[in-house]
Amino acid sequence: MSTPRLIPKANILPFVLLTSCFAWWGLANNMTDTLLAAFKRIMSMSDFQTSWIQLAFYGSYFCLALPSAIFIKKFTYKAGVLLGLGLFVIGSLLFYPASLTMNYFHFLAALYVLAGGLSVLETSANPYIIAMGPEESGVRRLNLAQSFNPIGSIAGVFLSKWFILSGLNQADTEARAAMSAEQLQRIQSEELAAVMGPYVGIALVLSGLWVCLALIKMPKASDTGGARLVPTFKRLLRNRNWTWGVVAQFFYVGAQIGVWSFTIRYVMAELRLNEEQASSYYIASLILFAVSRFVCTALMRVLNPGVLLTVLAAAAAGCTLVVIYGQGYAGVYALVAISGCMSLMFPTIFGLAVRGLGDDTKIGGSGPIMAILGGAALTAAQGQVSDVTGSIHAAYWVPLVCFLVVACYGAAGCRQAAAPRR
Repeated sequence: MSTPRLIPKANILPFVLLTSCFAWWGLANNMTDTLLAAFKRIMSMSDFQTSWIQLAFYGSYFCLALPSAIFIKKFTYKAGVLLGLGLFVIGSLLFYPASLTMNYFHFLAALYVLAGGLSVLETSANPYIIAMGPEESGVRRLNLAQSFNPIGSIAGVFLSKWFILSGLNQADTEARAAMSAEQLQRIQSEELAAVMGPYVGIALVLSGLWVCLALIKMPKASDTGGARLVPTFKRLLRNRNWTWGVVAQFFYVGAQIGVWSFTIRYVMAELRLNEEQASSYYIASLILFAVSRFVCTALMRVLNPGVLLTVLAAAAAGCTLVVIYGQGYAGVYALVAISGCMSLMFPTIFGLAVRGLGDDTKIGGSGPIMAILGGAALTAAQGQVSDVTGSIHAAYWVPLVCFLVVACYGAAGCRQAAAPRR
């Protein structure tokens, strides 16, 4: 008996176009991570204050995920993708007026709109990819599509390195405090213009992608039932696999964003480098993340996704202990290695959580996306730990706990759901 194609022939072009969106939101996510280091220098902020960037970004994910699930339930996955991509473009363009006002909260508002678009896009695209072929290969198909996400992430960090971090004036907090108001404003204006440029450029490119997706014929993958939220959520909450999948996703995203958001800060502290130089280690983390995701996708042909999730979450926890107690290159290399362990976690948790939901998949798919709020809540907690203890090392206790939660989900919650069907 022949094995069904991972991607049906008729869906290859739609799959390719939709997969490109995974790369674009990876780019946006990781450009946002570098903004913490940028705004810390530009506006002389604490780690907790810069974490508001992640609060605006991932808070928007939380707020828009359920409305977007209702939208695609009423219409189609394609409509959700177009709506999300449109908001992505608008949010990116709002960086231009924010750079003129030089107001931190205006940048946060632009990020909120941009991230709202990404929330709609992810809520639509993740289950859409699963629906583009046989259910039994859905987790592997989603991992394949998500493999292109870190490629976008790497591009995002390169853009940040070349156009944002390289444009920062190297004057530190004390030097800036000693400047006249006019001199400081001039420096900050130049730095914020450097922040704005890549986002506006991205908006122009994405406008072209929006047109392509609007014109091409995509699989409808919709149903005729209305969005009956109360009965749907009652069924979902009785599904332990889905419930704990949402919890695991909350902690995983908190770990991922926390690890990456403070990578540059950690490397700067350990190796005495500036932001631009330290970002090279961040790029190395993302390259390892990308390579590992392709490897894990291949391994899923022979290994249970739940087993892989458990093993890599435990390995990530071990590496995090080295980050906390290690020094110099040992700690930095362990920090980079965490990314190789994290690579399969998001799509695997998502795929396992929504497996077998049937007609509840569209609403159920919003749960793991709403759980992206963990990137805001736990990154803020990590920043607070850093500020209170005065140690960036101690801050990594937060992702350590997160990885242990993910390991427990893989070990105890996924065995039955992840077992190969015979």
